[in-house]
Amino acid sequence: MTPNKSAMPYDPEKHHRRSIRLKHYDYSEPGGYSVTLCTQDWKCLFGKVEKEQMRLSEYGHVVQACWDAIPQHYPHVMLDAFVVMPNHMHGILVITDPSLATDAVGAGLPRPYDMDDEPTRRPTLGQMVAYFKYQSTKQINAIRRAPGTKVWQRNYWERVIRNKKEGDRIRRYIEENSARWFWDRYHVD
Repeated sequence: MTPNKSAMPYDPEKHHRRSIRLKHYDYSEPGGYSVTLCTQDWKCLFGKVEKEQMRLSEYGHVVQACWDAIPQHYPHVMLDAFVVMPNHMHGILVITDPSLATDAVGAGLPRPYDMDDEPTRRPTLGQMVAYFKYQSTKQINAIRRAPGTKVWQRNYWERVIRNKKEGDRIRRYIEENSARWFWDRYHVD
């Protein structure tokens, strides 16, 4: 009989979660962030690579659409390079300075905070990634009629992009990802 994981007593030696984020760094700060998310159990849900080109499945198109919608929910975010792979995705989010926003930026869209009111905490990178994961999971599970099924691994990898040279290197890596799929550490047959 398999033990019920939810009934297991908490053991801090086994069940602690170590953060992979930079200590004391404010992940709501303007700047570029590289993000990588992997599917639960490395399942190839999002399509396949054929002749060094990614061919998105129905689920892969959902992931693409949810990523593209991030600025609609967070008007102070711009999208940069992005790729969906069979069992993971890479993308660059750029958090802009909301104090530079004009009326045209995000016009008609609900803002995560109101700049005219007393300042409140801006959404963090983690909140944006969580929103993306939630929306894509909800939509994929509706398609496959499998509510509550995990699509993504629990955590994600991020890197604060420190300068233009590093940003160019990460952008190139993302754009060339499909061509390197068979040598990629995430490649699963």
